[in-house]
Amino acid sequence: MGTSDYVLVVGATGGVGRRVVSNFRKKGLPVKALVRNEGKARKMLGPDIELIVGDITKESTLVAQYFKGVKKVINAASVIIGPKEGDTPDRAKYSQGVKFFEPEIKGDSPEMVEYIGMKNLINAVRESVGLRTGKLLFGFEDQLSKELDWGALDDVVMGGVSESTFQIDRTGGEGGKPTGLFKGIVSTANNGGFTSIRTKIRLPFSSLRPVFRARTVSDALPFNPSNVVSFQLMFSKFEYDGKLNPTFVEGPFELPLSTIKAYIKDPITPRFVHVSSAGVTRPDRPGIDLSKQPPAVRLNKELDFVLTFKLKGEDLIRESGIPYTIVRPCALTEEPAGADLVFDQGDNITGKISREEIALICIAALESPYACDKTFEVKSVVPFSEPFTVDPENPPPEKDYNIYFQTLKDGITGKESLEQSAIAV
Repeated sequence: MGTSDYVLVVGATGGVGRRVVSNFRKKGLPVKALVRNEGKARKMLGPDIELIVGDITKESTLVAQYFKGVKKVINAASVIIGPKEGDTPDRAKYSQGVKFFEPEIKGDSPEMVEYIGMKNLINAVRESVGLRTGKLLFGFEDQLSKELDWGALDDVVMGGVSESTFQIDRTGGEGGKPTGLFKGIVSTANNGGFTSIRTKIRLPFSSLRPVFRARTVSDALPFNPSNVVSFQLMFSKFEYDGKLNPTFVEGPFELPLSTIKAYIKDPITPRFVHVSSAGVTRPDRPGIDLSKQPPAVRLNKELDFVLTFKLKGEDLIRESGIPYTIVRPCALTEEPAGADLVFDQGDNITGKISREEIALICIAALESPYACDKTFEVKSVVPFSEPFTVDPENPPPEKDYNIYFQTLKDGITGKESLEQSAIAV
């Protein structure tokens, strides 16, 4: 990331989110927090943390300029669930994660937070973090469009008579889609050119040639993409260093231009890490024994279909085009990190895991190509009945989470069993 880029932590005052922020700051890495309540966030995260005040359930609060410089996102926002009988101010009953209390939804509904909120958040950050297929600088793709202001810079500035313009043809592209048209008339009196060929070009920045007044600059500094402020399309009878364009033809020209993109540097790492929940595919899974499932699975309907909307939110991420990681923790506890872990896929495991461990996994995933576009569940090997503790004088070694990420496979979400049962019916 550049010097002005940062990671955005959403849900930064929650149990996982504040630990993510704390670990980033310990490492001296640039981070900002998206929060609903500035006063609460200042008290919890400290006076010097950079805040963006907004609510993912309210699209109007997610102003585009707030997210300039966002290159990666960790989303730990979640619907609030608490005991029906009430909780302490610090939510100690809910946070401990081991003893069961009859739960209920507090505040906004699962649909608003997990689905509509996810949709709003993705729309707010997708242009800044970039898509797997590259950042759209000009063009029309899916539900994205980006139009640039083009200004003519023809040979009339040197007394010539050539004319050019850039237009949008709403139905002139492939499949009747919109496209741009760079067109005009070129005169041999000055510069000009003609083209009738269409192609796709992937151009590494390292291959760009520095020129000044059509001459190569041999001692120029390496190209710095952060300094790009404009693009120019030119047809000229001249090539570089005094050579003439061998394909030059006088007269009208027209060049369809579908898109201009900046592609993501390989290897691609996740740009959006989301903390979901184990169990999201289980409420509608045929043949499942609910008595052996966590409370959220058994009480999905009573909790306003919380897992159903968490799964819908996951699907929005997977369909967004943003490189992602979806982490599905089992029951979250206040225990320390350091226990041995089990990573799994297919949404089958149950157990517990500490919030601190999940925060560390999320941070590690941002830098790992092995975690990119993966969905997985994770728990510790410690049974519910056994508390996990750490000796401060002899703490466990730091984990290399890449060892776990390397075991993950593409395309496994747990929805496979749902889709197979639908086909069978």
